[in-house]
Amino acid sequence: MLNKWLFKHIDNSALVVFRIIFGLLCFLESIGAIVTGWVKSTLIDPKFTFTFIGFEWLQPLPGNGMYFYYAIMGVFGLFVMLGYKYRFSMFAFAIMWSGTYLMQKSSYNNHYYLLMLLSSIMVFMPANTYASIDAKLNPNIKRNSMPLWCKWVFVIQLFIVYTYASVAKLYPDWLDFTVLEILMKSKADYILVGDLLQHKWLHKVLTYGGILFDGLIIPLLLYKPTRKYAFFISIFFHLFNSFIFQIGIFPYMSLAFSLFFFEPKTIQNIFLKKKSFYDLEEVIVPNYKPILISAFGVYFIVQVLLPLRHHIIKGDVLWTEEGHRLSWRMMLRTRRGHATYTVKSKETGKSFIVNLNDYLTRKQKRNASSKPDFIWQFAQHLKQKFKDNGQDVSVYVSSKVSINGKPFQPLINSEVDIASLDWETFKHSEWILPSKQE
Repeated sequence: MLNKWLFKHIDNSALVVFRIIFGLLCFLESIGAIVTGWVKSTLIDPKFTFTFIGFEWLQPLPGNGMYFYYAIMGVFGLFVMLGYKYRFSMFAFAIMWSGTYLMQKSSYNNHYYLLMLLSSIMVFMPANTYASIDAKLNPNIKRNSMPLWCKWVFVIQLFIVYTYASVAKLYPDWLDFTVLEILMKSKADYILVGDLLQHKWLHKVLTYGGILFDGLIIPLLLYKPTRKYAFFISIFFHLFNSFIFQIGIFPYMSLAFSLFFFEPKTIQNIFLKKKSFYDLEEVIVPNYKPILISAFGVYFIVQVLLPLRHHIIKGDVLWTEEGHRLSWRMMLRTRRGHATYTVKSKETGKSFIVNLNDYLTRKQKRNASSKPDFIWQFAQHLKQKFKDNGQDVSVYVSSKVSINGKPFQPLINSEVDIASLDWETFKHSEWILPSKQE
């Protein structure tokens, strides 16, 4: 039964078209990061880079090296689109994108994380067996079918993403429209729609519409009678997000996923009319079946469990940020803070306040003033800086934070030497003070 479900072959038009769109989006994301100045402001200008903890060895290339890095990624994106040396190109892009994702988190985005996962998944997809340079150069690989598991890997991944995004919104500040009001207030100067975005009724529609869309869109796309309606709603939803929140390629990548929900014949008729349609429904079980099932089984177990880790960590994740990343907690809050870093010499007892402008960019300062892991990392950086100059110091931090426009509250225990502590990955750090609202 499992063999028939996973390894029954279906027409591969959806995967082929998705590869073309996905490769184009990878190219646009890479080149766009250069053109818009993102690479410069995030990876070239900073004197110090906040990596994911544990990946401090991953650092931006010196000088203008990151421009070349992103340009090369863009070339690999084009190769994926064209289906040229597909697996190598997709693997190279996945490695390079993962590297640049892990080497900085000042511009953390759930969509960057999703692109890392999808790039890795696409390496294993037989996406170059049609409409590709590879298939022209080597006709032996040409196919018009794919095993059914290729479709369901994407469906399950999307279901996990959207379900967690929906559930995460079920908390007071989202349900009472506070978050949407704050987000839309920052868009008041938008041409034509700025005033419209300030209306309470729209905040209500977007608040509950966001919960319903994230929670229901995958089942509605899977169910044939509601598929077309869900697709048109999806178009409006993602284009609205693209225009209002300017979140890069994600809305268009999400729309491209719709290819896997429509009938293969429909996709073939629209995009690949010259391609012969496959309808034999053969069941072909490969000899690598145990490895495939084990690998994706472990992968999806991790994907289900990872967003739940904040439930085993003491405190409210909205306040502590512990377990926030890699959990599909999208656009859930606004966070503001201010912090004072005091360096104290262990030898002389003398202390002074650090001028953050000497070390960090404006975006980095916002994070290093309001997010515990950034605060811990910067404290470690300061300690190392002084150690390199032959001084042994302690670093104390006084920080106050406001979540969703609420009154500022102390975040960090200012009597604790943050630089002397280890980071706790799956455990609450006691130097993070509890929120008065908990």
